[in-house]
Amino acid sequence: MGSPKYQLDGDPRTSGPGFRLTLHPTSLDVPHRWSSPRLIFVNSMSDLFHDDVPIEFIARVFDVMRETPQHTYQVLTKRAQRLSRVAGELAWPSNLWMGVSVESRRYTFRLNHLRSVPAAVRFLSAEPLLGPIGEVDLHDIQWVIAGGESGANARPVEYEWVAELRDTCTSAGVAFFFKQWGGRTSKAGGRELDGEVWDQLPVKAAS
Repeated sequence: MGSPKYQLDGDPRTSGPGFRLTLHPTSLDVPHRWSSPRLIFVNSMSDLFHDDVPIEFIARVFDVMRETPQHTYQVLTKRAQRLSRVAGELAWPSNLWMGVSVESRRYTFRLNHLRSVPAAVRFLSAEPLLGPIGEVDLHDIQWVIAGGESGANARPVEYEWVAELRDTCTSAGVAFFFKQWGGRTSKAGGRELDGEVWDQLPVKAAS
């Protein structure tokens, strides 16, 4: 597969042909038109910190966030090393929550890169959770999201993986959000974990 598609809101209807890298600078003006506060997940269909995305474009996305303080932006990346490498070249807005994907214990190293960036909120996304995370260090992490995979060929998520991560968050005082058990639809199996719905939200990091 080639490079993923890029734009501010990740809408596949406007993300360009095939899997060719496509930047959409005109989409950057859209948040300015929304006066009411919104929670905006940036690049849900792609990765802003992919190696082929110019640092100038990333900086412009950050500028838009700063220019629209009424909104809260969430950015999630698997390219944690590049995130850490370019963090010092970016002016970090106070309304940006920065996260890394950690699907199993194999990828917990990404948290070390995340800890180095000056985001208002740093979060771990274990969705889909494909294996146990283990005794992960959540120092300087404010939020953890977990969930099973959805779709017809969804891989199973084990109760023990989710419960262990929940317990780690509880012990560390980190907000925990459990999105779904997963399956053929995003609602398969529901959202309850040990009889509770976990919808905790993060507290901003100290400046």
